[in-house]
Amino acid sequence: MSIVFLNNEFMPMEEAKISPMDRGFLFGDGIYEVVPSYDGKLVGFGPHVARMQEGLSLIDIKLNWSTQQWRDVVEQLIEKNGAGNLGIYLHVSRGTDSKRYHAYPENVTPTVYAFTFEIPQAAVADKTKAKKYSVNSNTDLRWKRCHIKSTALLGNVMHFQQGHSAGCNETILFNDNDELTEASSCNAYIVKDGIIATPPLDHQILPGITRLILLDILAKDGSLTVEERIVTRKEVESADEIWLTSSSKEIAPVTILDGKPVGSGEIGDVWLAAQSLYSLGKYNY
Repeated sequence: MSIVFLNNEFMPMEEAKISPMDRGFLFGDGIYEVVPSYDGKLVGFGPHVARMQEGLSLIDIKLNWSTQQWRDVVEQLIEKNGAGNLGIYLHVSRGTDSKRYHAYPENVTPTVYAFTFEIPQAAVADKTKAKKYSVNSNTDLRWKRCHIKSTALLGNVMHFQQGHSAGCNETILFNDNDELTEASSCNAYIVKDGIIATPPLDHQILPGITRLILLDILAKDGSLTVEERIVTRKEVESADEIWLTSSSKEIAPVTILDGKPVGSGEIGDVWLAAQSLYSLGKYNY
């Protein structure tokens, strides 16, 4: 039986209940995070909590929790749910109001919810064992504040469904200028002639924690060249390698784009080098 955390109490998931007047339910008015853990070891916990706190500030939800308070909840959830390979979902909504009204209500208490779910074992730097990803592409039709990790994810869900309906693992997105933004639930990268390129952070792109960790590891190692710059659709279509990153996928190699092979159609050597470095360094964050 899964144990969850809801408003300062641990309980079986079946007993967790919120009001239908909760603004998270009515408006998607909240912020969330997903933190991966492998055999009880967390990846990127500090940056995840910092991003959550930044998101809460941006939408003016006041929750004065310290990083240590979040860590205590997360570690207890991991222990109560048997450790192993778990994703920990953290969710804060604005809370429950007495009426449905668009303006932010005053004097409501935020709803805090957290639960765990099983995730695959940590990725290994092995071309023969890595999952190959197939993606399609589409015009990015989401809102203009994608840097906020909002619980209002319908735009992302619809784009993900486009890929799913086409038999793909993901959908990568381009803005109206045919510039790469990200995927529906991942950051995106290309490799050409050994050089890695990924779009710079702005309102079109979520500042992914796996992205943050990966770029920091690659910068410190120095053996691979990384450029944060505008990436065009033509560059994506002619790339030698395409990657996606997220907390649950780590560095995911894409071998099919819109039904056509990426590069040779096989997992590339630059992916192998990057995943090797990431696997060694990811627990330091």
